[in-house]
Amino acid sequence: MSSPVKREISEDRMHAFLGKVVGDFGASLSASLSYIGQKLGLYHALATNEPLTPAELAQKTKTNERYVREWLINQAAGGYVEYDSSSGRYHLSAEQAVALTDETSPFYVGGGFFVVKAMTQATERIEDHFRNGGGMLWGDHHPDLFIGTERFFRPGYATYLTASWIPSLNGAEAKLKAGGKVADVGCGHGASTIIMAQAYPNSEFWAFDNHQASIDHAREAAKKAGLADRIHFEVTSAQTMPDHQYDLIAFFDCLHDMGDPLGAARHAKKVLAEDGTVMLVEPFANDRVEENLNVVGRLYYSASTTLCCAHALSEGDTALGAQAGEASLRSVFTKAGFGEFRRAKVTPFNLILEAKV
Repeated sequence: MSSPVKREISEDRMHAFLGKVVGDFGASLSASLSYIGQKLGLYHALATNEPLTPAELAQKTKTNERYVREWLINQAAGGYVEYDSSSGRYHLSAEQAVALTDETSPFYVGGGFFVVKAMTQATERIEDHFRNGGGMLWGDHHPDLFIGTERFFRPGYATYLTASWIPSLNGAEAKLKAGGKVADVGCGHGASTIIMAQAYPNSEFWAFDNHQASIDHAREAAKKAGLADRIHFEVTSAQTMPDHQYDLIAFFDCLHDMGDPLGAARHAKKVLAEDGTVMLVEPFANDRVEENLNVVGRLYYSASTTLCCAHALSEGDTALGAQAGEASLRSVFTKAGFGEFRRAKVTPFNLILEAKV
């Protein structure tokens, strides 16, 4: 490796950059501690009206006080926990408590720490793919990825999916209320399928994923929800899902992970009922690189490198990436033969796109 070219530097800009790096070091290490806080129930124990000392939190969670003390100071330094210096006690603000412990809130982010931890564990394997090519299947990641993905996305689906996203589609909701057929592609643990089945009791649902363990988990979740008779889970790909002439085919944050997205779109067209709808939920992205150089883009490009592109390249030669953008996605569906493609809804984190033949 050649030596870097020496250039004149600005001391002020150098200190500013090093400050950013130190902050990133702290954030990276703290993400691991936040994962531990989720796993051990430390945040939940703090989400009460009673501030706690390190010893009290350790006793309440059956953990070691010395580790808990260091953890609390780290969390307070990062703004995840509040500290009262006069009493030596810690607590969560109302906002921290919702974001870190309330899995029913659209503001809940706790599942993200499971995802970060799982992707970090794949670093050595991804490094090898940088050098030699190849990819890593979704199912080859640590199981925390599947847990975290459900926990991270489920609150948003519960809040927006049937209240906003499906109603924004042309004619889809009326069909589901009357009794339609729905395909959920890339269903994972089945959270999105169950939410739709609960909202539209007259409709029948088929849910597909290529990961057997996720399908097994989804079946159990549907059974517990009393929906096993209306949801049919199956291990299959988007290019081979059975033809039931669906009124709605939903791709939830998965098309960009596929090695053959065009094949998936073409097959969707084939198994779609007349005047049926495809709902494509994708990570928010603009179409130009410079428009994605922000905090959301940084997060999504990180996930895209370690997870999304890696899975796509394990399946084929195409890797749209998590930041595919509306123009690239439109191109896929136009090539597949869809005549209509529009943006139905947008959130800071999602694009909700509609495609019709």
